[in-house]
Amino acid sequence: MTVIHHEFRIMFDHLIKSEDSLNSWIMNSAQVIRSVQRIPGDASTRRYYRIFSDQKSYILMSMEPFEGLDQEMSFLSVQRHLLQFQVDVPQIFDIDPTRGLVLLEDLGDVTLLRRLQEVSTSDAERHLYERVIDSLVLLQVKASARSEAKDLEAFRLRFDFEKLMWEMDFAIEHFYKSYLGRDIADQDLRILRDELGEICQYLADQPTVLTHRDFHSRNVMVTPHSDLKTERFVMIDFQDARLGPQQYDLVSLLKDSYYQLDESQIQLLIHYYIARYEALSGSQVDHEHFVRVFDLMSVQRNLKAIGSFASFFNKRGNPMYLKYIGNTFENIRRSLLKYPKYSALRETLFYYYYF
Repeated sequence: MTVIHHEFRIMFDHLIKSEDSLNSWIMNSAQVIRSVQRIPGDASTRRYYRIFSDQKSYILMSMEPFEGLDQEMSFLSVQRHLLQFQVDVPQIFDIDPTRGLVLLEDLGDVTLLRRLQEVSTSDAERHLYERVIDSLVLLQVKASARSEAKDLEAFRLRFDFEKLMWEMDFAIEHFYKSYLGRDIADQDLRILRDELGEICQYLADQPTVLTHRDFHSRNVMVTPHSDLKTERFVMIDFQDARLGPQQYDLVSLLKDSYYQLDESQIQLLIHYYIARYEALSGSQVDHEHFVRVFDLMSVQRNLKAIGSFASFFNKRGNPMYLKYIGNTFENIRRSLLKYPKYSALRETLFYYYYF
């Protein structure tokens, strides 16, 4: 074990006492850690710190202790699985299960979302997404081999009808009923549940691949390669991986709550994805069928996101994600407009949203 790996355990013992205790230890000790900085995390209860040492910086992820579970703890097991198939994920330097600590490679602060702020043309925007899609196809084709990971929990979980429909009921409860305070008429509730149920069953019947499950522009880090000439596009927050339709992660990426792509750009990127998937897998994709699943997956995935955003406010008093609900509803509207069959669903969803 290197000095930094030993010192970060001592550092955390001071950190959980108080920031003053930590600062005093840093100033009065001869250790290699020079400073520690709390950094914003995601919507989970995990905490993140950037540790500066003599030579470089690291990221410390703090969570509930996982002693005795380190071989099954999902973040670690999924990271090992993806790494063996050359999917770019953060390097892990050390773990401390008794304290619930993972010492990670520092990938910087530039997410794909932030990197997109720098683009000035649609071509540049598309090229960034193409790089990310390359990684996604690698995950789906190579890392989806069940025979290579018989003990990985992600392969025992899938987006079946019960899971997909549970997320729809969750959205109705947390967004419409709790957050908006809507009293939904019985006949309208039947429309929502019947038509969303039909969509969920259709999605549950699709072939599955390994999915990241939360593959959007804030969960891809953009960082320079060691040669400083090219960029890495690194997946993070993959611990909730499970089996699902191959469109699931692509919807998360292209129908993102945080960044709106033009519809023409989405279609070009779908074509790119299909070409890359066919090239790597050696199988043919039915384009028309693929797009239909993509559209209906967009309805389910985005409504699920709205339910999550509302629940963060309802349960934790966290309003941060409420501002993304408008974008997310627009994704649903644009998808449903393509399918007159679901006009009643679209009208009901929007009636209780806007009126």
